[in-house]
Amino acid sequence: MQQDKGCLGFVLAVDCGNTSTSFGLFAGDAEAMAEPLGTFEATTPKRLSADEVRMETLQVLSLLAQDAGIDAPASFGSILSCVVPSLAESWREGLAKASGFRPLVVGPGLRSGMRLAYKDPSEIGPDRLADAVATRALLGFPAIAVDFGTTLNIEAIGQDGSFLGGIIAPGVALGARALRGAAARLPEIELAAPSHAIGTTTKEAMQSGLVLGEIARVDGLLDAVAAELGADAPIVVTGDGAAALAASMRHEAKVDAALTLKGLHQLYCANPKLQGRTLR
Repeated sequence: MQQDKGCLGFVLAVDCGNTSTSFGLFAGDAEAMAEPLGTFEATTPKRLSADEVRMETLQVLSLLAQDAGIDAPASFGSILSCVVPSLAESWREGLAKASGFRPLVVGPGLRSGMRLAYKDPSEIGPDRLADAVATRALLGFPAIAVDFGTTLNIEAIGQDGSFLGGIIAPGVALGARALRGAAARLPEIELAAPSHAIGTTTKEAMQSGLVLGEIARVDGLLDAVAAELGADAPIVVTGDGAAALAASMRHEAKVDAALTLKGLHQLYCANPKLQGRTLR
């Protein structure tokens, strides 16, 4: 397997989630927790070919480079987190074609740089691991991460710096879809916190139940996680609507919209022996 350090000029982190796919472009020589040069978010389709991945990757890379005021790199390193099994191989192959190098894929065989106190580490979702790695680097330990997405994920970093595990629950948007699906007369609403808990319209009542209910649920779960950690732990939140939700939470939390992408970049940096592997 040939090694080509040219791919390290830039690193593209890709987080393929159930609802959206996020991209982050990083300078190859940047520190692991550096800010991305730019980010981009696209809707995750149900199906995607490797050629479509290649096309989308190159288009996004061009946009990110343009926004950063640099030339789009002809070759680059990449790292992939994909929680949609049917799309994983297309992303792996498409990123390889676009970059000229084999992407690093978060999963077994990739070093995380932290102890995983999990009964079966292979079960840890790649996005969850990226969040945990970034949270530890950002806040030290103990620490807690909250990721608002299709699922609500809460990750706990123990007092010894190990990843202890966490909580997975339906996200607020998923709850809204389930509510509308089960009750045909309920309308589609904007997921924004109402100014009062007692809704005087159906939309306000749904906003109260979904958004204020989500905030109350997260605050309660954070109480339980902190109690089990046995120490005060700083909190970082990321994901859909994280800033607005954090502003209404009882717990003080740092907001970092690029947390998962930063964690992916850090995982890339933690695996130098796997970088620069060409397709030949």
